[in-house]
Amino acid sequence: MSLRYALLGLLEDGPASGYALNVRFERSLQRYTWTARQSHIYPELKRLAEEGLIVIAEEGARGSRTYAVTDAGREELRAWLLSPPKPRAVRDEHGLRMCLLSALDPPEAGRLVRGYLETAEQMVAELRTVAEAADAGEHPRGGLRFGRLALQYGILQYEAQREWARWALAQLDP
Repeated sequence: MSLRYALLGLLEDGPASGYALNVRFERSLQRYTWTARQSHIYPELKRLAEEGLIVIAEEGARGSRTYAVTDAGREELRAWLLSPPKPRAVRDEHGLRMCLLSALDPPEAGRLVRGYLETAEQMVAELRTVAEAADAGEHPRGGLRFGRLALQYGILQYEAQREWARWALAQLDP
């Protein structure tokens, strides 16, 4: 159900083709918050158009379509954002592995935790680079509007993972 809101939110930034939405999904949402394949995106765009939440703003070569959010789509997105989130089933393999580290010998657990630390450090650096570009107005989408808030959320999440990994390594090798 959230795919529809992800697409409405992406279109809130401006009209886009299905291809462009797919690319933006892969570069931002899919990597950090929500997974969707191209085979899911196009049928959902069709449903959103049938419901009047988006319109086909332009048709191009080879059947490409540019979609734009309607006022009804903006209202649907707004209502969803303001409603309380539904309880969700959590399936986080990374988190599960952290919970089960005690099944490993300390050296094995240490190797795994060092991998988490490296990943966290890489992600913090990558997201900070995007944030700096956005803050300087050098990002292709400008200051990222409210996306900058989400970007900072991601930075803080990976900083927390990094700090946990440092702490865990100290516990494993006192």
